[in-house]
Amino acid sequence: MFKRREFLKYAGIGGAAALTTLSSVKVSQALVRWKMVTSWPPKFPILQDGAELFAKRVEEMSGGRMKIDVFAAGTLIPALGGFDAISAGTVEMGSSASYYWPGKVPAAQFFTAVPYGFTFDEMTAWLNGGGGLDLWNEIYAPFNLFAIPMLNTGVQMGGWFRKEIKTLDDLKGLKMCIPGLGGKVMAKAGVSVVLLPGGERVPALEKGVVDAAEWVGPSHDLRLGFPKVAKFYYYPGWHEPGSQCELMINKKKWDELPKDLQAMVRAAAYEINNWSYAQFEVENAKGMAEIKRQFPDVKFVKFPVDVLKAFRKITNDILIEEAAADKTGAFKKVYEAYLKFRKDVDPWGEIASRAYFKAEELK
Repeated sequence: MFKRREFLKYAGIGGAAALTTLSSVKVSQALVRWKMVTSWPPKFPILQDGAELFAKRVEEMSGGRMKIDVFAAGTLIPALGGFDAISAGTVEMGSSASYYWPGKVPAAQFFTAVPYGFTFDEMTAWLNGGGGLDLWNEIYAPFNLFAIPMLNTGVQMGGWFRKEIKTLDDLKGLKMCIPGLGGKVMAKAGVSVVLLPGGERVPALEKGVVDAAEWVGPSHDLRLGFPKVAKFYYYPGWHEPGSQCELMINKKKWDELPKDLQAMVRAAAYEINNWSYAQFEVENAKGMAEIKRQFPDVKFVKFPVDVLKAFRKITNDILIEEAAADKTGAFKKVYEAYLKFRKDVDPWGEIASRAYFKAEELK
């Protein structure tokens, strides 16, 4: 009788524990529905497509437990309104680029692109193996933001110009749409810099509001209509050698998200990061061929060597000035970490990828 009572007693405890576990499972299975805003125009290839594919992947991996409603630029908030909206919790997440926020977090520019900085593979290594991502989230923390790398364009083009650039003096007095630190370099070279969302750049160039503008590369530039309004297409993209975009998340909401859903969000973002780079490589090759076919009067022109050298010197000066101007010390801290990583990995890069490219030129 004693054993029977003891058995029933512990069976009851076990049953209660089981019910508690089932109850916890039920709670964790509750639907999570978030809003995601982007800086990309509606139906924009690769960038907006990538944001929507990310949302689809999260829903698939979560078995429908997490649904993300994606809003392209201008459909819920302005294209460059994501930082404030996500920080305040008005929406939970967004797809954008951190160099759009120099007035809020100057050091954030490093995590999209630095002139003469990291290519896609180097940026990926720095963020995921060299401590870069930890620094990124450290400087975002005071703004209640959390970042995950998502969407990368690879090397971009140098921009569209309505007149030929032969010397640095040819830039003086021009108005150009170019963001980030590249824009600051152009400003020091005598250019009047204008910041506009991607969808507004071609109309501005066509109407003469600006004399030059850059976006990404042949695929997108063709779609937006750049070859119709400018005839000099410059390369290389010295200002954006591997532009890393971001998945920006409200930190409080992120911390409340179940760990398994956090893992799914990360996994989907990293998938889309690699997917986007592959898409840009394929589509830019097609876009370049199509521009040459449809617009034979467009000239693909390499920046003069003296101009590229001047851009590099100005870049170094600006980075030093920015580090001194940022009273928070964040810019200097990120800059030093960036330089250290470059110093550490450059010797390997010199005998690996760069040596290979030099050998490839011998064919």
